[in-house]
Amino acid sequence: MKKILIIGATGSLAQYVIEAVKPLENIQLTLFVRNKNRLSRSISEDCEVIEGDALRFSDIRKAVKGQEIVYINLDGDLGIMTDNIVKAMQEEGVKRVIAISSIGIYNVPLRPVLEPYRKLADIIEDSGLDYTILRPDWFTNTDEIDYEITYKGTPEKGSAISRKSIADFVSKLMNYPNLYINQNLGISKH
Repeated sequence: MKKILIIGATGSLAQYVIEAVKPLENIQLTLFVRNKNRLSRSISEDCEVIEGDALRFSDIRKAVKGQEIVYINLDGDLGIMTDNIVKAMQEEGVKRVIAISSIGIYNVPLRPVLEPYRKLADIIEDSGLDYTILRPDWFTNTDEIDYEITYKGTPEKGSAISRKSIADFVSKLMNYPNLYINQNLGISKH
C-alpha cells in the first residue's frame, strides 16, 4: 500500500489530482487541509483527512509521518510552508516529493507575485529529497489531456494547460515514483 499525502487538498488543482490518483491500485490517500468542511464528500471519500496549518511545523510533521509520497499544492507564504514540509520529511525519513510551482519563476526580472513559487523551488532543490517540481502554465478547466514537458534551463513553450492534464501527469509520477527524480519541469498545453 503506497501512502500519499496531498498538502493543500482543497485547492482547485488538487481536486483534479485527487480524482486522478484515486483509481490507482494499492494507494492510501491522506488529505491535509485547513478546514475539512471545504472538502466535498466525493473528494474525501475513502481518504484520511487531517486538519492543520502548513505554517505550523507540528501539524505538518504529524501529517508527513508514515507517508511515502508528499504532494505540495499550496499558495501563500511558501517559504515557511516549504521549510516546514522539507524539515518534516527529512526528520520522518520520507524522500519523495512532488510540488507545484509556477511558470516564469526563472524569468529576469522575477515578477514579485512569483517570488514565493521560486522560493519553494529553491528550497526543494536544495533539500536532498527525491523531488519533481512542476511549473505549469496558467490553468484551464478544459476537459482534455494534452501536455508537453520542458526541462529547467530550456525555454518554456506551449500555452494554458488544463487542470486535468496536470493531474494526469501527477498521477503518473505517483504511480511510478522513480520517474523524473530531481527534475524541475515546465508543463503546458502542447
